Amino acid sequence: MNDKPVKAGVIFALAAYSMWGIAPMYFKLLSNVPALEIVMHRIVWSVLVLCLLLLIRKKFSQVFKAIRDPKIIATLAISGLLLAVNWLVFIWAVNNDKMLDASLGYFINPLFNVLLARFFLQESLTRLQLLAVFVALAGVAFLIFSYGQLPWIALVLATSFSIYGLLRKKVTVDSMPGLLIESCIMLPFALLYWLIMDTSSGNMLANSVDLNITLLLAGVVTTAPLLCFTAAARRIRYTTLGFFQYVGPSLMFLLAVMHYQEPLDTTRVITFICVWSGLLIYVYDSLRVYHKSKRVI
Repeated sequence: MNDKPVKAGVIFALAAYSMWGIAPMYFKLLSNVPALEIVMHRIVWSVLVLCLLLLIRKKFSQVFKAIRDPKIIATLAISGLLLAVNWLVFIWAVNNDKMLDASLGYFINPLFNVLLARFFLQESLTRLQLLAVFVALAGVAFLIFSYGQLPWIALVLATSFSIYGLLRKKVTVDSMPGLLIESCIMLPFALLYWLIMDTSSGNMLANSVDLNITLLLAGVVTTAPLLCFTAAARRIRYTTLGFFQYVGPSLMFLLAVMHYQEPLDTTRVITFICVWSGLLIYVYDSLRVYHKSKRVI
């Protein structure tokens, strides 16, 4: 049994979700820039960063091979749209002091991943893993019912990114070429927005150097965690990948409460405890199964 792909997948997953967890600190620097404009910059500069990386690694042939398959293009067009929606809602939430709502969405996300994995990938769960899911689900459900209203930010973020991850796992394209194709599909719409909309920061010649550097970094901030995520999705089980998702929203949760002083009530504390309890159960069971399989081998 070769453990190297699995270990690499775990490292990629931890890197991706850690970067996503601290990403709000970057977007807070752009709080005066409209969310849709930030998404536009993410798309434009991501294309440039990815083209440079693919040139260095000499992998453009994979892009040319993928774009000859209409099914791959159709799948990546859908995943690209889902990605753009996810970016827009997330940035809007962060810059409108709704970071805790965004973190809730990414806490719910693994539950959606488990359901998608069960019904579309035929992945099964052990009893302890099912218990972990129900404990986390109880915490999230408690928060939803305590709100007394539908948490649309959380549900849009969870749904869009869960389906995105499933599509990227199913499509036969490596992470970097696939992300470039997604970005290129979105690029004409981003450039059209840039040309038509007259925004305060749209003219980069009139911006300060600091603002322009921050906008240019959108390519790196966008590309690095997504490449790690798609690399992880192709190396480990989708249900396992789902539980690593808790790293991101936990960091986001701590940033929202401790650094940005968003209000924290008892309901959110209970949810946080339930979610982490579920994660601990899942990690324990995963380690138990792993050591058992090693003994058999």
